Amino acid sequence: METLARRGVPGVDRHRPKVLLTTLQSDSHTWNLVFLQLHLEGLGYEVVNLGPCVPDELIVQECRRESPDLIVISTVNGHGASDGMRVIREIRRVDELADTVTVIGGKLGTQGQQPLRVLEELADSGFDAVFDDSIPVEEFDGFVRMALDGRRALVGSDGAGPG
Repeated sequence: METLARRGVPGVDRHRPKVLLTTLQSDSHTWNLVFLQLHLEGLGYEVVNLGPCVPDELIVQECRRESPDLIVISTVNGHGASDGMRVIREIRRVDELADTVTVIGGKLGTQGQQPLRVLEELADSGFDAVFDDSIPVEEFDGFVRMALDGRRALVGSDGAGPG
């Protein structure tokens, strides 16, 4: 369908919601990113994958450049809660990113499943959703669809906005 959209076939959705996918500065894992990229592309979304060990400043810079509809931060090293709170503050300080739907998920701590208060702190710090590694991928999918498909309806199939 993307190829047809590029050729300008009438009636083909020219705007696929864009997801910016990243890890945090301390996280060198890549398989989680490969899996999530393929998974999100399979759901029909365009994915920009920044890769592992991404400094906070680069995350913010690329979010500004790419203007994603959704930011997904994946972590498996156990430092997601502390690193995530730092990076979400940086993202929310930027006016054009202040309302961008942003989620974090994976192994958020080194002691196994995090207490509810840690998940609440992440949400209170600015994340729209927090998914620890015990949550089934179907819940993540449901959130992504709700967040992005609603945005797709607002943009419209010609990419020109509602109306």
